[in-house]
Amino acid sequence: MRAAPPAGKPCVQGVAALLLAWLAMTSPHAAAQPAPPALDAGAPVVSLWPNGAPGSERRRAELEVIENTYVHNVNNPSLTVLRADPRHANGAGVVVIPGGGHRMLVWINEGVGPAKMLNRYGVTAFVLKYRLAREPHSTYTIEGDAAADARRAIRWVRAHAAEYGVDPHRVGVMGFSAGGELVSLIADNPAPPIQPVDALDKLSARPDFQVLVYPGPLGTPGKAIEGAPPAFITAGSIDPCCATPALQLYDQLRHAHVTVELHMYADTDHAFNLGVHSERISILHWPDRLADWLSDGGWLRADNGAARSGAAPAPAP
Repeated sequence: MRAAPPAGKPCVQGVAALLLAWLAMTSPHAAAQPAPPALDAGAPVVSLWPNGAPGSERRRAELEVIENTYVHNVNNPSLTVLRADPRHANGAGVVVIPGGGHRMLVWINEGVGPAKMLNRYGVTAFVLKYRLAREPHSTYTIEGDAAADARRAIRWVRAHAAEYGVDPHRVGVMGFSAGGELVSLIADNPAPPIQPVDALDKLSARPDFQVLVYPGPLGTPGKAIEGAPPAFITAGSIDPCCATPALQLYDQLRHAHVTVELHMYADTDHAFNLGVHSERISILHWPDRLADWLSDGGWLRADNGAARSGAAPAPAP
């Protein structure tokens, strides 16, 4: 048994603990700490630009910051890789783009959680940390920097497809809210000219299919709808932000003869995530509708990418 400190002499450890607690309460960054590895579910994290993202030169040494499960201060864009179980992996890959109003990343509910959901369908997921244009003192832009991160993510997955067992012709993108805006910007709008920084930038940044979950208005209507990738769109019918963009994009894609499916949920507002906190059965099962759409479109078939690229189909197992 540890002896108690002599009367009148406080325990050194106790004083240290009180001091740390006082510093935590008085610090302006009391709730802001570097993101712990647990947020990435122990998954590997890869940098999108080995030499740093263009335009982030002055901020590369800054650490990412977490408040609760929300990620801030992203200056080194990256992908967190959650691989499908090899026993049922089918070669499809999806870049998952969390929302958060371009002020933060809703990392668990709109990032890691959906990635694990996709894993159950045999899809390998790559969760994107992109630069945030609307957090205080940000020097980034949505159309410039955040969209560049999303395009780079698609290129990176295609370049490393063989390493992760992914078909480079079945690389999709899935975005929530602000992440849905980035999906539309890279899938339904023209890519701006860039100065390539390496060979990876010569690959196509347009995804093979797009999934938009209560997408924000930026990027809609699309300016390069002809030939846009097939789309799955879902939103709540009473969402004041994002019901209208979902309807507008659906109508635009439909009139352009792009394969598109829309699910609008009655009496449902914004940010229903995967539906686990909703009392509505329909919301709880919206990921099943996505799985149906992916299956109907052939995206979960191992030979689908070869067929789309004109190559010979892979032999049946």
